[in-house]
Amino acid sequence: MQLYKYAIIAVIAFAVSMLFTAKMIPVLKQKQFGQFIREDGPQAHLSKAGTPTMGGVAMVIGITVALIASGFLTGGFGSEKLAILLSMYAFGFIGFIDDYNKIAKKQNEGLTPKQKLILQVVFGLALSIYMMMREGSYVLIPFFKVNVNFGVLYIPFIVFVEVAMANAVNLTDGLDGLASSTSAIVAAAFAVVGIFIVKGGDEPMASAAQAVLGATLGFLMYNHYPARIFMGDTGSMALGGVLSATAIVGHMEWLLPIAGLIYVCEALSVIIQVTYFKKTGGKRVFRMAPIHHHFELGGWHETKVVRVFCIFTFICCVIAVLSVR
Repeated sequence: MQLYKYAIIAVIAFAVSMLFTAKMIPVLKQKQFGQFIREDGPQAHLSKAGTPTMGGVAMVIGITVALIASGFLTGGFGSEKLAILLSMYAFGFIGFIDDYNKIAKKQNEGLTPKQKLILQVVFGLALSIYMMMREGSYVLIPFFKVNVNFGVLYIPFIVFVEVAMANAVNLTDGLDGLASSTSAIVAAAFAVVGIFIVKGGDEPMASAAQAVLGATLGFLMYNHYPARIFMGDTGSMALGGVLSATAIVGHMEWLLPIAGLIYVCEALSVIIQVTYFKKTGGKRVFRMAPIHHHFELGGWHETKVVRVFCIFTFICCVIAVLSVR
């Protein structure tokens, strides 16, 4: 058992992410890379305007350094870890373009939804083919604990997983520390599965999960309320990419909607709100979507929303771990 080595991976990611986040804050302020707040969003958020964004770059660096270091600590640096990093870079790149466009235009609009989707599908397709060639096309079904070979359907399935996860995490990133804290909990669950549950252990999955855990916690040191920096689409898209790839490498794709049910709820709340709004000519199901704003406008302070969502995520992660135990 190499528990202390896995712990070192998380510590490296934590230290690198925290260090780079601290260094980025004054630089981003100087370059006026500040967040632009939606005018139709909660009025309490208008005071956040100008807070440095694109801090997700620090998490990407932390995960990269830690995952490379894992090659010397817990195992080699093979195709699985390369696939995880490529997924993070690909989706993080889309987020980076979006963030940069927002800053250049001085408004809370970056890439169009169509442009985002096209790029996401292209990257998802490339990564799904790569992963299928290297990892095979079988997927573990939780609770039943059986492996199912998806065959050619594996490619569109993985594309959906990658795209859905990236967008769902992106929607979750709407309150100080929400996406970073919930993602840390989800990563911890995958680390537990990779280290303790999978027979013989799954070193690539466990190492990647530990890297994500450490990097998100390091970033959270400056992202908790009141946030001194935001991760931006760069960070949220990269997190979606790296978490989905971590699950894919371990053939644990169906654990994502269980452990990350909060992401699913956030995405569904937007779909429900938009659909109902269009069908009824302007009526709403929620006070505001994504759903974290619904609770916020209902009188909850954003710290309470984050705390409750984290507890909910922890419970979901326990269920996820038990489903494959």
